[in-house]
Amino acid sequence: MVILGIDPGTATTGYALVGEDEAGEPQLLRYGIFTTRAGTPMPERLLTIHREMAALIREATPDAIAVEELFFKRNVTTALTVGQARGVVLLAAAQAGLAVYEYKPAEVKLALVGYGNADKQQIQEMLRMMLDLPDIPRPDDAADAIAVAICHLQSARFSQLVAESSAMLA
Repeated sequence: MVILGIDPGTATTGYALVGEDEAGEPQLLRYGIFTTRAGTPMPERLLTIHREMAALIREATPDAIAVEELFFKRNVTTALTVGQARGVVLLAAAQAGLAVYEYKPAEVKLALVGYGNADKQQIQEMLRMMLDLPDIPRPDDAADAIAVAICHLQSARFSQLVAESSAMLA
């Protein structure tokens, strides 16, 4: 199973392709970012994100997409623009017929480090250790996308175990 993890944003959208090795451990296949230029009209920025997403989906052929849910405390303007980027990502996934799974930041943190209020440094260090990387993945948006993809792999594995256990009990 290959999961495309996405951390949406209008300036920078992080992406990561994560699979599993023979032992079921997460394996980082590829990661990076899409960027748009500040000052570019929003419709053009969203079009760029959509084109990049659609091209990546065609090229990588993931089995599913995991997207970080929108979370904001104070800045409503930022939340609205990130919401627009999320919409474009969800559209590209729907056009490709892919299942989309959404995770709150606290769910991702809990899945990776066992603590829903973990900071970015803790998450990035855990990613480095889990994936046996020489350094923490950069930039932050790409690292967040890796974390979302791994969160989904763990969630899917857990759901499969629950289904198998339920079937055995029936």
